[in-house]
Formats: sequence, C-alpha cells, structure tokens
Amino acid sequence: MHDLWIIMTASLVAASTALVGSFLVLRRQSMIGDAISHSILLGLVLAFLITDSRSMLVMLTGAVMIGLVTAWLSEMLNQLGKLQVDASIGIVFTLFFSIGVILVSLYADHLDFDRDHIIYGEITFIPFDTIIWGSMKDGIDLGPRAFWVIATVFMIVLLSITLGFERFKTVTFQPSLAISLGINVVFWNYFLMTLVSMTAVASFDAVGAILVVALLVIPASSAYLVAKSLKSMLIIAVGYSQVAVILGYSVAYWLDSSISASIAVSAGVLLFITIIVQQWKKKGQQEFDELQALPKAQ
Repeated sequence: MHDLWIIMTASLVAASTALVGSFLVLRRQSMIGDAISHSILLGLVLAFLITDSRSMLVMLTGAVMIGLVTAWLSEMLNQLGKLQVDASIGIVFTLFFSIGVILVSLYADHLDFDRDHIIYGEITFIPFDTIIWGSMKDGIDLGPRAFWVIATVFMIVLLSITLGFERFKTVTFQPSLAISLGINVVFWNYFLMTLVSMTAVASFDAVGAILVVALLVIPASSAYLVAKSLKSMLIIAVGYSQVAVILGYSVAYWLDSSISASIAVSAGVLLFITIIVQQWKKKGQQEFDELQALPKAQ
C-alpha cells in the first residue's frame, strides 16, 4: 500500500506541475518557475516564525505571498533597472533563497525544516505522515498528508485552468488583444504565479525544490514539440508527466535509488527521445518532399 501512495502522490505532483508549467513554457517564463520554487523557502520560514504554526494554510499563504513578490520584483528589475529578464529572475530568487537558508540556519533549533529535504525531497517518507480522522487510538487513517495536500492543489489548478481557459489562452498568445477586450492581463498573470506557488509548496514534501523545476519545465517542453493546440499541449504534458512517474519509479525500484530524482531523469530521457523522433520525422518529410519535387519519368 505504501508503494501505491507514493505513486499516486508523485502522479498528482507531476500532473499539477505539467499543467501550470505548460503556460510558463509558452510564455517563455520557465525560469520564473525556478525562481518561485526556490524563493518560497523564505515564505515558509517567515510564515512559521511569525505565526509559530506549520498548518498548511499558513505555509501556503506565506509561500504564495513570497512567490508573488518574486514575480513582481523580477519584473520591476527588468523594467526599471533595465536588466535582462533572466538576470532579474536570477538575482531575486538567489537572494530570497539565500535569506531563507540563513533563517533556517539561525533558527534551526526552533524550525522543523530539513534543508536537504526541502531541496531534494524524499517521497519514500510520505506514507509515514498520515492524517487520522478521530482519536489517535481509534481513528481512521485517511492516508498521507502530502497526498491530500497535493490532491487539493491539483483540483484547484485543474478547476482554475478549466474555468479560465479562454482567458489564459488569450493572455498567453495575444496579450494586446486581451487588453483590447477588457481582460485584466495583470490579474491573470499573477493568478498564474499564484497557482505556480501553490503547486511548488505542495510538491516540496514529494520532490523538493530542484526537482519541482524539472517537472515544471520538462513534460511541458516535450508536449510543446508535438502538440497542435493549447488544449492538446496540456493533455500531452500531463501524459508525459505520468509516463515519467511510472518509468522513474520503476528505475528507482530496480536501482534502489532516489525516486524523485529518477522521475526527473525519466522526464528528461522522454524529452530527448521526443526531440530525436521529431527530427527523424522532419528529415523524412523533407526527403519525401524532395522526391515529390523531382520530375516524373515519362
């Protein structure tokens, strides 16, 4: 049963990151996902120090607020400081992440944070932190806490994208048209950053900050190479992410290695296979077109 909980949790993490990651890839904002997934460590630490609580609502609030500040400050450095977009993002997320690490080091006696766990994640421990409905002795074990957290976030992400699909699509592909239609582009941009922040913090227990970035970018990039529309890209990205979870878990079981790292590596391998297949198909199409262009024998 433990293996099943691990696979289901990883699948929800991968699906959530694939959905929001698709929009980041299309907007050429993949690095902002990297920035948010690292900088929200500061939000988690500050939320705990201020409230002395590790409830998911408190943690999520702190993470989302810092995630939005990261996106806003990166944009301000780009516009007002005339810095390149990637430089602005790199400055902000390294600054925030470093401050978060310092705070963890200073208050390690009071904070229940493991820096290695936050960065790399350890999904194998998820089944041991469960939610008990009722008393500790006679209560019902509902399963891992991390599973229900990411399941809730996944439903929020799925519902948000479903209901706001047309607006997300217009803002992503035709922001000028969106403005002319009266769509609040700023709101939808920061709403997406909110979804990214929520997904990142909910995924920490499963895969850690570094591997959240891989799952945000790689399945969406693979889908981008083969999809013909936004809707198909979202579906294909989720499909790639699920295949990566199955392959990664199988490889980790076989090699007795890190599950989350194996999932990320599997996602990368799928991307390279997709690139090779696409290049092979492109070359084949070119050869076919050249043959068609040759004068036919009389």
